[in-house]
Amino acid sequence: MIDALGSPSSLLLVGGTSDIAVATAHRYLAERPLRVVVAARDTPRRSAVAAELTAAGAKVQVVDFDADDPASPGRMVAEAAAAGDIDIAVVAFGLLGSADQLRTDATAVARLAQVNYVAPTVVGTELANQMRQQGHGVIVALSSVAGERPRASNFVYGSTKAGLDAFYSGLADSLVGTGVSVLVVRPGFVRSKMTEGLDDAPLATTPEAVAEAIVTGIRKDRHTVWVPGAMRWVMSGLRHTPRALFRRLPI
Repeated sequence: MIDALGSPSSLLLVGGTSDIAVATAHRYLAERPLRVVVAARDTPRRSAVAAELTAAGAKVQVVDFDADDPASPGRMVAEAAAAGDIDIAVVAFGLLGSADQLRTDATAVARLAQVNYVAPTVVGTELANQMRQQGHGVIVALSSVAGERPRASNFVYGSTKAGLDAFYSGLADSLVGTGVSVLVVRPGFVRSKMTEGLDDAPLATTPEAVAEAIVTGIRKDRHTVWVPGAMRWVMSGLRHTPRALFRRLPI
């Protein structure tokens, strides 16, 4: 359970090698020891993350998860819950992809849609079912400001995040009164492994800043947070920009 101070006893990281997921675990571990389930493919990075979090004071459980396997979400959630209730689950996996390739490569588009939209919706459904049975829990979904109005420069990625965002926003409404809540997180450009080698965008942020926003958002019972907060107003302006002008913006 999440205690009176807002600290969980257990944390499930789906996409547990994500910089944001790991930063979120460290943020909670700075307050108290807890059980952390690292759900990811079996890679050297997963082993390194497990060792890092163990050294930070976590009781780490490693679970296999593969976004390309339709049966993986159900197995992953069941295995994570077998050791105890899941207080907070952070859904943090995804691909950025090559915008140039995604304009013409239908196979690459299908893979991005599977990893960024189809798999997260199945994971969200499995988590919601488990948390309803528990009678409590928080699902944190890592969306993106790119989904609020997809741009020509990365419209395939943006469309997958728009779909993910809509799913989890609707899931949140469907869970009212169950003891389960959903927090949708909409970061801007995050300096992380995913964006390594890319130039910073305006209002670029860090995994640690996103983790802080997640913790604050859960404690304040918010349904949506933007990181940094100024992105809320930037995206509001872009959403209402006339399409003819929006197409000409250098974004």
